[in-house]
Amino acid sequence: MRSMTQIRKYGTTGRYVIVLHGGPGAAGYMAPVARGLSDRFRVLEPLQRGSGEEPLSVASHVADLHDIVRKRCRGIRPALVGHSWGAMLALAYAAAHPGDVSALALIGCGTFDPASRGRMRDQIEKRMPESLRYHIEHLMEEVSDPDERLKRVGGLTLPLYSYELVTSILEVESCDARAQQETWEDMIRLQEVGVYPAAFTSIKVPVLMLHGAADPHPGRMIHAVLQRYLPQLEYREWELCGHYPWLEKAVREEFMIELKAWLAGEPHGADS
Repeated sequence: MRSMTQIRKYGTTGRYVIVLHGGPGAAGYMAPVARGLSDRFRVLEPLQRGSGEEPLSVASHVADLHDIVRKRCRGIRPALVGHSWGAMLALAYAAAHPGDVSALALIGCGTFDPASRGRMRDQIEKRMPESLRYHIEHLMEEVSDPDERLKRVGGLTLPLYSYELVTSILEVESCDARAQQETWEDMIRLQEVGVYPAAFTSIKVPVLMLHGAADPHPGRMIHAVLQRYLPQLEYREWELCGHYPWLEKAVREEFMIELKAWLAGEPHGADS
């Protein structure tokens, strides 16, 4: 398990872009996005802090990210590109340090209210065949290591989050079940006491959501919740796309073109 944040670097020119993986206990799988952006941007891919002596929190992840921004971006405000939990971290960071980022791109953003989470659970439940449900239920008996169990569940449920992938292999370097549980418990707590999404009113930079219609995370519901606090929020949705747009056969090229153009400040086709 990682006790400190590790950082991969890509590209040598252009603005700084920091890509943030989801989970947070599934480090490494944003590497294809980082590589795809590296021809136009200087990209940093942190492998977020793993579990350790102290419980993880949203604040600890924000502090780690702030350390990276201060030390690695040479006084230049980076754009943050986050996926799933990573999109939520991008928002939390920008709310805490609104003057230290230049833009936020939220890919398959996680949920910020009980109704959206309920809709997501319902979608996953409807898509799950009984054979898969049985397999997952018996993993507790078959696999004692919680990190390995998290990895296997992620692989088994990937089709439930997707439309038509070009590969089912995610470049996950490591899984950390405890890190995931601790961080999510804190994020839910912060939502329940009203910190998020209300804190996002301090964010004034451009923000773009990139979402797949086949993603069980209900993109339009999440957008509606966030837009109350982020009136500048733009929204782009692809019909034949799930939770991992860069791996989806129908949209992966268009997704990368859209993301690069938006980050470069070029005209794009996002729907508000």
